[in-house]
Amino acid sequence: MGTWDVGSFDNDTAVDWTYGLEEVDDLSYVETTLDRVVSHPPQENLSAEAGECAIAAAEVIARLRQKGGEENAYSETVDTWVRAHPIAPPPALVTKALAALDRVVTPPSELYELWDETGIDEWLDALTELKGRLA
Repeated sequence: MGTWDVGSFDNDTAVDWTYGLEEVDDLSYVETTLDRVVSHPPQENLSAEAGECAIAAAEVIARLRQKGGEENAYSETVDTWVRAHPIAPPPALVTKALAALDRVVTPPSELYELWDETGIDEWLDALTELKGRLA
């Protein structure tokens, strides 16, 4: 796991995901990412990659709602995109982001299992904080 902290963009997968935003001018990329997680069968293991991307997508929505988390070098691509695309996320997309975050922390979830081995409480607190900014 190329992860250095619990933040939404504190892993290689999420940072790589942000570059896809540069290819769109709407929320289609964000929604597709969330759809992949929300539609994943609940009995099947959700990949860590899908979970990390869904968290990044949810963070984009929070930032568009002007409830963003910490800005740093890892979030730079998202922060630039959000400033250039002041889109109001529809309520249904916010609801989808919350559902995706719930799925990420519901086993079977590879990301949940990885964090359970290394410090799940801090990670769960970070996701709860993100959910609070979305709600």
